[in-house]
Amino acid sequence: MWDFSFRRSIGLMMQTLPFILLRMAVYFGAALAYVLATGTGAGIGWGIGAMGDEGFRGSATFFGGVTGFGLVAIVMYWLREYVLYLVKAGHIAVLVELIDNRPIPEGRSQVGHAQAMVRARFAEASTLFAVDQIVKGVLRAITGLIRGVFTLLPIPGIKQLVTILRAFLNVAVGFIDEVILAHAMRTRATDPWGSAREALVLYAQNYKPMLRNAAFVTVFVYGLTAVILFLMLAPAAAISHLFPSGMSAAGVVVALILAWSVKQALLEPLAVACLLQAYFKTIEGQTPNPEWDARLDSMSSKFRKLKERAIPTEAAAQ
Repeated sequence: MWDFSFRRSIGLMMQTLPFILLRMAVYFGAALAYVLATGTGAGIGWGIGAMGDEGFRGSATFFGGVTGFGLVAIVMYWLREYVLYLVKAGHIAVLVELIDNRPIPEGRSQVGHAQAMVRARFAEASTLFAVDQIVKGVLRAITGLIRGVFTLLPIPGIKQLVTILRAFLNVAVGFIDEVILAHAMRTRATDPWGSAREALVLYAQNYKPMLRNAAFVTVFVYGLTAVILFLMLAPAAAISHLFPSGMSAAGVVVALILAWSVKQALLEPLAVACLLQAYFKTIEGQTPNPEWDARLDSMSSKFRKLKERAIPTEAAAQ
């Protein structure tokens, strides 16, 4: 029913342990930064609140915590393209090598080899990030086809169903964009824009099996994240006792941060490993269908932008 093996995916996770440890360092470090900044901000607010009554102190504590959280969120926002470039893309590169049974050259670390592969495909972090953002836009256009079909069905409450479906598909797309980037690693492409275009056409002409696999993986990952969130509530509540009394909801916030870090560090690469297997298996032996290329061109301005930036086939072959 599914075009991947969970057992193989877990094996790939174990084989890429250096990247798993790197992801844990990045995302658990981010979680720690969120908790410390929120707590520090709340503490400063609590101290400022001593100049007023209890209501003022509670408000000052709350807004101090929110400010601390917000500052870290801004830093993470600005670092997102470098995390994609150095951590996520590198991990994808190694996963592709292992799936295709390509050995890592002797004398090179796994992380070093992967980052060299990424630099060969994407010279700068900004290029990879730009391609990734355009890919996400095209994927949303593809999922729009499914929403369009549903809206034509004469079913009571279909609008509400389509709203839920749209939200779910948008979440699923968050995993598939990394699979599209993997195509450049696998084909050793020298034109990241043209590679993304080709990968998107291959995905679009196989959107039904790919979305079926993505839907299953998404439900699994977010279901497990919900379980982790529940398990994190107890230790998070203990941590929240270190916060000033004005932060009564701190335990829930801390639990959310911890669950998010586990999802990003461990569950997301597991999802990508599953979908890489599904994608490579599904497109095996296929070439991009010109009809789907034309269809994407007509329905997505972002796809047209990819085509504009891609190196012409004749030039790329020289």
